[in-house]
Amino acid sequence: MKHALMIGASSGIGGALAKKLSVTHEITALSRTSGNLNAGNGINHFMVDIAQDNPDFPSIDKPIDALIYCPGTISLKPFRSIKNEDFLNDWNINVLGAIKTIRHYLPQLQQATAPSITLFSTVAVQTGMPFHASISAAKGAIEGLTRSLAAEFAPKIRVNAIAPSLTQTPLAEKLLNAEAKIKAAEERHPLKKIGTPDDIADAALFLINANWITGQIIPVDGGMQAIR
Repeated sequence: MKHALMIGASSGIGGALAKKLSVTHEITALSRTSGNLNAGNGINHFMVDIAQDNPDFPSIDKPIDALIYCPGTISLKPFRSIKNEDFLNDWNINVLGAIKTIRHYLPQLQQATAPSITLFSTVAVQTGMPFHASISAAKGAIEGLTRSLAAEFAPKIRVNAIAPSLTQTPLAEKLLNAEAKIKAAEERHPLKKIGTPDDIADAALFLINANWITGQIIPVDGGMQAIR
């Protein structure tokens, strides 16, 4: 059985992907809390705070076929209200956490036959949106990192990213905590609905198994980026 390393698999998109991926992969899951993650059945969970300067990464003595970095942030504010600490927090969780994880487990990725790395951006990088300056800056760096590592790690390791729009997850709860907010969000999307964790997890599952795709940023956004 193949082996996947998932960071941030306790709920939301990561939780949905862990459930789907556990059918074909043994999973090592790292997150600050276990959340809704059902340990067992091929899922081994370790408590790791990726925001620490030196996270307590568990030792893995087998090849890693797929590394999926799921942690993210949603902190929407007018630019004048964003503090330096806000920019740094978004950077540390979204970008530096991914860098630390990839750097630490690169030897195990290189041991696998056809390994992949899957990262997460946001539709707000390619589609300018107000109040998204901090998260767009961080996720823009993720898109640059994706393409750079795809070039550097080819042909051995594939690197891709998914750019979702607003998705019904615990992270987005404050934006979708009233019927009026949900309806307004649905209307902003050409497909007139909000994404689900399964929608994004299905795209990630596709990229993990797509052996001739690398360096790509795949929008999964209800048509928001491409259609007006």
